[in-house]
Amino acid sequence: MFIVMNRIPVTPEYAEAFVARFQDRAALVDNMPGFLWFRLLRPIKEGDPFVVETCWESKDHFENWTRSDEFKQGHAQAGKLPREAFGGHPKLELYQVVQEAERGEVLASRSQPGEPGLGIVSEIEADVNRA
Repeated sequence: MFIVMNRIPVTPEYAEAFVARFQDRAALVDNMPGFLWFRLLRPIKEGDPFVVETCWESKDHFENWTRSDEFKQGHAQAGKLPREAFGGHPKLELYQVVQEAERGEVLASRSQPGEPGLGIVSEIEADVNRA
């Protein structure tokens, strides 16, 4: 999996308009090959940036999205907020998932070729494998 985080500093007086921009988004990314999920994170501490987070099956899927007409159309909405809505430049961060776990699961090696790192296995499967 491939995670993209875009940290966007938004001035407090434009925070609600920024959130509304995503609520009204055209959902263009949702049907892109390799797209898994989207999250918009609102900062708890004033002055911290909003985080737009997407998850992709691979870096190639994300890069294909950035070259698509849907990407251009979706990002054209960014111009709807005035320049003073932003407290600085956004910072794009790209990550490869190397470990993950969910409640009730323990870490286990990934068995899929080309995916470095660790995956997850249920505690029951882990107990069986230890026996």
